[in-house]
Amino acid sequence: MENHLSDVISDPEEPTSHVHPHIPGWFSEYSPLWPGQAHLLKVEKICFQGKSKYQNMLVFESSTYGKVFVLDGALQLTQKDECSYQEMMTHLPLCSIPNPKKVLLIGGGDGGILREISRHCSVEQIDICEIDTMLINLYSDFFPEVAVGYRDSRVKLHVIDGTLFLNSVRRGTYDAIIVDAFDPMRPDHELFESEFFELVSKALRPGGVLCIQAESICGVIGFLLCSTEGPYVDFRSPINPIDPENYGISRQPLKFYNSEVHSAAFCLPSFAKSFPDTKAKGSSKGF
Repeated sequence: MENHLSDVISDPEEPTSHVHPHIPGWFSEYSPLWPGQAHLLKVEKICFQGKSKYQNMLVFESSTYGKVFVLDGALQLTQKDECSYQEMMTHLPLCSIPNPKKVLLIGGGDGGILREISRHCSVEQIDICEIDTMLINLYSDFFPEVAVGYRDSRVKLHVIDGTLFLNSVRRGTYDAIIVDAFDPMRPDHELFESEFFELVSKALRPGGVLCIQAESICGVIGFLLCSTEGPYVDFRSPINPIDPENYGISRQPLKFYNSEVHSAAFCLPSFAKSFPDTKAKGSSKGF
């Protein structure tokens, strides 16, 4: 994906219709994965623009979505609606198993998923792998209500690549692993050719669960939920509801997730139901 700050500062002459739009004062995100369309947000102020050892970063104040974080040209988070992604990615897996105690987060350096994990009082250990400390610091500076997750005393930060970390983990360590480190996954994603999922499977206990971002369906973000062999996990029926009085480290109630939304998330539109092997792919036995 690519973004163009020149869109904000000047008006480049690029009349061809097949490329991303250039509109002065607007941020534009264009991805060849979705040709013929772009996502635009009006920019009020650029707060930060720079590059770490690993990636380009941009923070700007938008007209209607609050502060926005952009990573290598791809929209990562907006203050207005970050809750929907963070809450669903966290509570879909953690509310599907009884009393999760050890959780690993790979990626998710903004701290929002850590914030959501903190709502689960049964959790005793929260490990996070994030290689880019500059990213963590920027979120702390510009999105403190998201980065607050790092203040949970159960959190331990590992500045290391997630795959390398998994190689060092003892078999059956975690009840849940949440992966927020990759672009939306398609069937031909390079991750399927690596040892990553095998390492995840080994790191999970029997009946442990994985949640990772999957492809978008009709503009709605999808998540891939899997469990290892062991106690059956019925992801459609949450058995570990969040205590409404427990706000965790955020000190704010849930804004998006509830048990009804959890179950409804597994309802597929008609066109998706017609896909081959839909029933098999919906199984909780992913490994």
